[in-house]
Amino acid sequence: VQLQAFGGGLVQTGDSLKLSCAASGRTLTTYNIAWFRQAAGRRREFVARITKTGQSAIYSDLLKGRFTISRDNTGNTVFLQMNSLKPEDTAAYYCAADWTRATTNALEYSYWGQGTQVTVSS
Repeated sequence: VQLQAFGGGLVQTGDSLKLSCAASGRTLTTYNIAWFRQAAGRRREFVARITKTGQSAIYSDLLKGRFTISRDNTGNTVFLQMNSLKPEDTAAYYCAADWTRATTNALEYSYWGQGTQVTVSS
């Protein structure tokens, strides 16, 4: 499955942004979806994950309370709502999918989108 992440941009500290993840020509209803991010010069880190049913979501402890992952009613799009953004949230954000795995480990996801850049100015 080919994933597309979009919705990034340049925002100011304290702003909100909503990222979307969709699949080209396919539904995401059979995949567990996770968001990861990677800042320049740093390793990729887990942000949030939602199961294929949408019934279970987990978050990075550092981001819990500011970020929310969700799926739309059709299951075809997964969102990452980001509130109270900080300069340290600046990174490329990637969505990833897997049929069976639903972990926080990037190595366990089979499919990846191209990433969307989020830049938070101070």
